[in-house]
Amino acid sequence: MDKIFNFIQNNFEWLALPKIGISDIVEIAIISVVIYYVIKWVKNTRAWMLFRGILVLMIFMAVATVFRFNTIIWIFSNTISVGIIAIIIVFQPELRRALEQLGQRNTLASIFSFDDQKDKKERFTDRTITEIVKATFELAKTKTGALIVIEQEVVLGEYEKTGIALDSKISSQLLINIFEHNTPLHDGAIIIRGNRIVAATCYLPLSENLSINKELGTRHRAGIGISEVSDSLTIIVSEETGKVSLAIGGELIRNVDGDNVRNKLSYIQKRSIDVKKFKLWKGRSKYEGKAVK
Repeated sequence: MDKIFNFIQNNFEWLALPKIGISDIVEIAIISVVIYYVIKWVKNTRAWMLFRGILVLMIFMAVATVFRFNTIIWIFSNTISVGIIAIIIVFQPELRRALEQLGQRNTLASIFSFDDQKDKKERFTDRTITEIVKATFELAKTKTGALIVIEQEVVLGEYEKTGIALDSKISSQLLINIFEHNTPLHDGAIIIRGNRIVAATCYLPLSENLSINKELGTRHRAGIGISEVSDSLTIIVSEETGKVSLAIGGELIRNVDGDNVRNKLSYIQKRSIDVKKFKLWKGRSKYEGKAVK
């Protein structure tokens, strides 16, 4: 019997499970989350095609190793470092966008909250909400295209500089007039900061998300694009259909009504601006849900 146990121990020792502690479980969970988000990011960018190309090269390299194609192996081993640098250069915009999203405060806020719910300052007034909602659906009635970006924590100064500075008090009449056809300011987006329209005719980055519905045009892609690189809320009025959509966090919520827009603006309005208190965990807001693409 001892010989049998010794045989099993000596030949099947590799089947024994390693000792797993709490730190190992936490580490596995963190790595799993990171891998999941990296794969999710890769699938929604041009990097997905690059990944497939790299996979083909890896298979080719494995075949070359099995059949001992020494010349091919030498070429691969001596060009891999150059290839990595080339990948970084070619996909610099995608990598930059990924790091920008990682650094946004609302990304960290899904786990950690630094907001004191008792001492919070409203981002803009109820009057601003009313004027924005009123102008949005007046524009929708006449099928006048519009792109209204409401700034939150991430300052949109880079995109503000691409337009014409206004620094005007918000009113529905002014918003309607800005987007009226054949007027100097109708093309592009406006950026709202607090209770002021800071700039008009602003150029926004277009989203490169491959899953976006092909029916959507440049205006919707621009609205999604700015929401991918910032925490802004964008209101989009379609010139073709007169339908209103919201873009936030890289997601598009289509065919919303006045109550939807007002509720989302109210949610943003009541978010705390001052950093006061640290909380270990913050759950999802009851208003947050999966967006309709």
